[in-house]
Amino acid sequence: MSEAFDDVRCDENYVVRYGNAHISKLNQGREVQLSLDLASGSGFNSKRGYGSGFFEMRIKLPARHSPGVVSTFYLSSHPDNKPGNHDELDFEFLGTEGPVFSLQTNIFANDNGNREQRLHLWFDPTKDFHKFFVDNIPIRVFKINTRLGARYPSQEMSVEGSIWNGESWASSGKKIEWSQAPFQAHYQEFGIYGCPFGANCSSESQLYWWIQRSSMN
Repeated sequence: MSEAFDDVRCDENYVVRYGNAHISKLNQGREVQLSLDLASGSGFNSKRGYGSGFFEMRIKLPARHSPGVVSTFYLSSHPDNKPGNHDELDFEFLGTEGPVFSLQTNIFANDNGNREQRLHLWFDPTKDFHKFFVDNIPIRVFKINTRLGARYPSQEMSVEGSIWNGESWASSGKKIEWSQAPFQAHYQEFGIYGCPFGANCSSESQLYWWIQRSSMN
């Protein structure tokens, strides 16, 4: 699976969402560098929306002194930031002065979220690429309890990556030191194992192997 993902170019599955001048494509498009400076951040999102899938990406976080900088990998039903209740699954990597390195997760289920959980990574994500998953061996589980009245993400969602200014909440009051800009996050492996929203994806097909796995749990 990893070898196939390694060879997928960003343009095959993703488009630039914002910050065109702050995005660089490297290694023939198999790696993307997102930059943040005082003028703008940057981001990309998938060309298609999905109802289920196995979503992963290799990410290397900004190496410079970066409190207030947020690098993300997430799924969202509102890629254009339209107002209103929406679904979202977030991995937000919080900039830092050094260890400890923090990853914050959040879940929106037709609402405004408020399900933040923060954990400290046991490795340095600025030194090399590391693979992060949505819906594999999890660092967090959000179970389907709709029969009990709990909300669960159900809308069409796109896969996204971005880097942006989060100093209003992500750095305990510390401001971004713009003298350290540009801040750069790197992304690799742009393959997507996903069932397009509204499609009939059978668990009997090897193309949609995660559906069979989830049905066994």
